[in-house]
Amino acid sequence: MKFSDIIGHDDLKRRLKTQIDSGRVSHAQLFSGAAGHGTLPLALAYVQYLFCPNRHDGDSCGECPSCKQVAALAHPDLHFVFPVNKQNKKSGEVIISDMFLDKWREMWHESGGIFTPEEWYDRLDLGKTMKGLITAKESEEIIRKLQFKSFSSEYKAMIVWLPEAMNQEAANKILKILEEPWEKTLFILVSERPDLLLATITSRTQEVAVGGIDSATLEQIARREGREELEARNMARLARGSLIELRAMLRGESDEARKQYFELFCRLMRLSYNDKHLELFEWADDLATLTREGQRQFFLNAVRLLRESYMLHAGLGSISYLWGEEAKFCRNFAPYIGNQNIEYLVEEIEQAMMQIAQNGAPRIVFTHFALAVSKRINRL
Repeated sequence: MKFSDIIGHDDLKRRLKTQIDSGRVSHAQLFSGAAGHGTLPLALAYVQYLFCPNRHDGDSCGECPSCKQVAALAHPDLHFVFPVNKQNKKSGEVIISDMFLDKWREMWHESGGIFTPEEWYDRLDLGKTMKGLITAKESEEIIRKLQFKSFSSEYKAMIVWLPEAMNQEAANKILKILEEPWEKTLFILVSERPDLLLATITSRTQEVAVGGIDSATLEQIARREGREELEARNMARLARGSLIELRAMLRGESDEARKQYFELFCRLMRLSYNDKHLELFEWADDLATLTREGQRQFFLNAVRLLRESYMLHAGLGSISYLWGEEAKFCRNFAPYIGNQNIEYLVEEIEQAMMQIAQNGAPRIVFTHFALAVSKRINRL
């Protein structure tokens, strides 16, 4: 994975290359950003550039044995840790990342390294409620692997994807090595939710914030896929900086799902306005039947629709990206979204998303969320 293969992030790529070229490689780095931003591939491109003995024109060569091994996720000095689990696990059975490296490589090569945690858990066949974990045993494996000398490169590198999936025991076991690593050892933590990490871990890392891919770049991708200018621009806006979202729209996979999320949003707001509390319990049950990714996408769409409604309420409809049924509903809904409740509603969404990410009981989380929303919709 060369830097030139990474979509967008031109300024950030230049900054990362300058770090390596000037010899200022921090031993522990935290790449933070959503999966659709290309955070994980960016981390791999950084390692490939660091390992490459033939860098030129501001990038790794892509042709030497080191580059080819990194691109194949098979370099002897590059290690991966990621959340894993399995159905029907036996009592006391040890589950670590190395047992699933084949699936990891398959997932990576199919997606270019841009996939969500939920897609990974689906690949592991964990069902709707089970999630991946990084256990204390995995931390012991990290320490064991990194204590050896590098095999062919100057550096050894460990990429930990979703370190927020570590339990406290696992996190505590790597604190010492994060603070005082072996010479020429690089840790890269790739996190979607750095706020869930222990403060003792984040304080030992240098953060690399990976923002969304700019709309102009996403629009160009949509245009190359044959979309007309206006449609491509709208898709880029709706993707919210995520290549994953854009790909889904280009495949048409998001159309039915977006309709379902929109209908759930409308139903929630109408029931809330009319104080239909018993029906809100049914609404919560319906949302609980969605997959983890479906629940997350519902909340992301809810934030978008609340934002657009707020903009209409504030008289900023000229920069609103709505059409069809969404535009009609939000125009009617806009008078009920203002300064008095927009922050509260978004905070409730963020809290519900965090509770689900932490494996909270969906029906309890969504029932509380629905009742909280109902208190604020009809009081402007």
